[in-house]
Amino acid sequence: MSIPRVEINGGPATAGQLAYPAIVNYGHFTAMQVRGGAVRGLDLHLSRLESATRELFGTGLDGDLVRANIRHALGTDTPDASVRVSVFQPEDGQHPSVMVVVRPPGEAPAAAQRLTAVRYERPVAHLKHAGTFGQIWYGQAAERAGFDDALLTGPDGVIAEGAITNIGFFDGEAVVWPDAPMLAGITMQLVTGALAGHGTPARHAAVRIADLPSFRAVFVTNSLGVAPVGQVDDLVLPADPDFIRDLTEAYDSVPWDRI
Repeated sequence: MSIPRVEINGGPATAGQLAYPAIVNYGHFTAMQVRGGAVRGLDLHLSRLESATRELFGTGLDGDLVRANIRHALGTDTPDASVRVSVFQPEDGQHPSVMVVVRPPGEAPAAAQRLTAVRYERPVAHLKHAGTFGQIWYGQAAERAGFDDALLTGPDGVIAEGAITNIGFFDGEAVVWPDAPMLAGITMQLVTGALAGHGTPARHAAVRIADLPSFRAVFVTNSLGVAPVGQVDDLVLPADPDFIRDLTEAYDSVPWDRI
């Protein structure tokens, strides 16, 4: 499946339906990995879509309808896929449209990630929204410079998130998530719960670039999974092998929910 399959409101997308999201970059989405017709954290994905739809468009979004649209887009021939569910409102007063894009499945990176810090914070960071020019620009610039991704920071080097990831830090006792404007990613939430079940709690705190050497491990999470961070700019970071193993095992233990 080299060409993405795109459906809107449960049927093949037409040129007329695609005109609005092509011209007006306003809406929100969630991204997931599907295996065997199931996804991790389905309820979290549906809750994200519901709350963002209410915030952006002032109306709810039926979770069962979203599930049905995803199942229809997957069909009977695509049990494994990368799926993006986007919500946009073609005209004021109309009910929001649901667009499902199905692409080949993806996997978490096998190697420790190399990040470069940039001064940029996403607007309305708590939403996974369209209009991502800034983070794409910085992410591509990072790749051109030989890094895997950009690390977004605010004033005084306070770390917020990666361009397409959440970033977490292990201090030897707990996972620390940034206390900064950021998206509460689905995998971030799943990892937090799974690690707590294995005896590793989590908390939020301001973390600056200068603080990185004090942590025993740094890692990133997104819809592809989890991966350690081995370097930020010229700073080589430790990677506690026991914690990275526990992190991986905790994520792998998260159950798959049938769509």
